[in-house]
Amino acid sequence: MTHPIKRVLLSVSDKTGLLDFAKFLASHNIEILSTGGTAKSLRDAGISVKEVSEHTGFPEMLDGRVKTLHPKIHGGLLGRRNIAAHKKSMEEHEISAIDLVVINLYPFEETVAKGADYDTCIENIDIGGPAMVRSAAKNHESVTVIIDPNDYEIVRAEIEKSKNTSLETRKKLAAKAYARTAAYDASISTWFAKVLGTPFAERVTISGNLKQDLRYGENPHQKAAFYTYANAEPGIATAKQIQGKELSYNNINDTDAAFALVSEFEEPAIAIIKHANPCGVAIGTNITEAYKKALACDPVSAYGGIIAMNRTLDASLVEAIGTLFAEVIIAPDANNDAIAMLEKKKNLRLLLTGSMPKKDNTGLVPRAVSGGFLLQDADTAKVTAKDVKTVSARKPTEAEMRDMIFAFTVAKHVKSNAIVIVKDEATIGIGAGQMSRVDSVRIACWKAEEAKLSTKGAVLASDAFFPFDDNVHNAAKAGIVALIHPGGSIRDNEVIKAADSYNMAMVMTGIRHFRH
Repeated sequence: MTHPIKRVLLSVSDKTGLLDFAKFLASHNIEILSTGGTAKSLRDAGISVKEVSEHTGFPEMLDGRVKTLHPKIHGGLLGRRNIAAHKKSMEEHEISAIDLVVINLYPFEETVAKGADYDTCIENIDIGGPAMVRSAAKNHESVTVIIDPNDYEIVRAEIEKSKNTSLETRKKLAAKAYARTAAYDASISTWFAKVLGTPFAERVTISGNLKQDLRYGENPHQKAAFYTYANAEPGIATAKQIQGKELSYNNINDTDAAFALVSEFEEPAIAIIKHANPCGVAIGTNITEAYKKALACDPVSAYGGIIAMNRTLDASLVEAIGTLFAEVIIAPDANNDAIAMLEKKKNLRLLLTGSMPKKDNTGLVPRAVSGGFLLQDADTAKVTAKDVKTVSARKPTEAEMRDMIFAFTVAKHVKSNAIVIVKDEATIGIGAGQMSRVDSVRIACWKAEEAKLSTKGAVLASDAFFPFDDNVHNAAKAGIVALIHPGGSIRDNEVIKAADSYNMAMVMTGIRHFRH
């Protein structure tokens, strides 16, 4: 049997739409209980409100840590209306039923994101809020719980219709409430792990917020959705779509890969991505120059790809892109002329992130496996000219070193086995995702030949060591003059000897960049 809603408890940090909703409740003679700032906001708006301390007969204490942790609150939420023993206990202890709870939790995630100190973060861990949310959600048979202002209208419409909400709505709101408290606790445990320096704790919880449903996954027969982390760094998760069709699963995956790549560079950079692998990457004095250099690497594969940049999109670059079909363009910003010019390309998705991610951005990267998931640090390792060791007889020139560092940085974002050939800080050939490193070298050289780009005088980067000297010989045949790789093979001496036989410069990084 459904009973009309007679009493509500309001305690929110997000006061969006609160006053209008509270006025509606008051107009339906629903008693309003509240605490602190919420009660003051309601009272200032002329809405009758009863303080929780008056309702419980017990004052707020311990600097507000104890407000609602009281049997008259939780008994009012958890008492089952259709159980005689529950009704009797509530009557004996003068516990009034609470039929509706509207709760926002303390802004713990936002506090952490602002870089607050340890004590401030601790004080922003909500205790009473999650307890009430969980109590109300458990007793959804009789109690409605709202944790999102977007749900005010749904509840309002049902109260207007029948003086209460439907069981189906209460179930949905309860599920949403438990998802929120789970995510809240996950953010706290993640913060503690970071504070303690123990990211791989005994129990790890990963939570996300639904950003959008997707038409399908990697393939049309797969269902998919896009979830984002709280306080995500600038990128695909925070990007605002200015125009174009709805993003697909593959669009999102490829765009993320493209933006991560250009984020590596301080100089104006362009990355063109296809199937999560770069088909052209370059830096230049401006993004238009960088784009032309990147496109030259593989103009055929660039068709239908993703174009990412680390500078504001301008009209000059839009003109350079011309009639090339691209699925997505992502940039930190775009000027009005560029946006106006792209409006003609109705299907092109234009995404603006607002800024570039922090250079010291770190995090944990999950990957699903059957029955669980793998978790690792993000690959944030960066190699500079000071970090490498020259192992060949000939030292690389400054220009060769610049190209090698650029090539090795790009290789970090290419599926293994990865080979990247570079000249003048632009890729001219990329071999990606091969089972054999020899094949990756062959493909990279072949791609350069197909693009009519000479490999003579170019440098070559490998994401992992050369197990044999065969790739050195293949590189030499292509006219490549310098090699960069991690080193660490039991045949390093043979590989170095082969490089010396061609007077090639070779440096080792000591860092591997596998990407599976």
